[in-house]
Amino acid sequence: MPYQTPGDLPESVRAHLPAHAQEIYLAAYNNAWNEYAAPAERRGEESREEAAHKVAWAAVKRQYEKDERTGRWEARGSTGHTPEREKAAP
Repeated sequence: MPYQTPGDLPESVRAHLPAHAQEIYLAAYNNAWNEYAAPAERRGEESREEAAHKVAWAAVKRQYEKDERTGRWEARGSTGHTPEREKAAP
């Protein structure tokens, strides 16, 4: 079911993502919830909720990355990492 506020998100999301990333998650989840209402729109036997969570995490990962040393999610580029630099690396 769609979430109304970041406070409604699962504890696993709220406990690990910064506020802005939670907003991204919420918006992406709600959009996917509406977009994938019909089973034919989803992959395999995936539930509507599973599909929406996958889309939400993918949206967060486009703008945030998890620092493997600290376990914290940080905005891309704040640690010097960008997809462009990754592609340019030899």
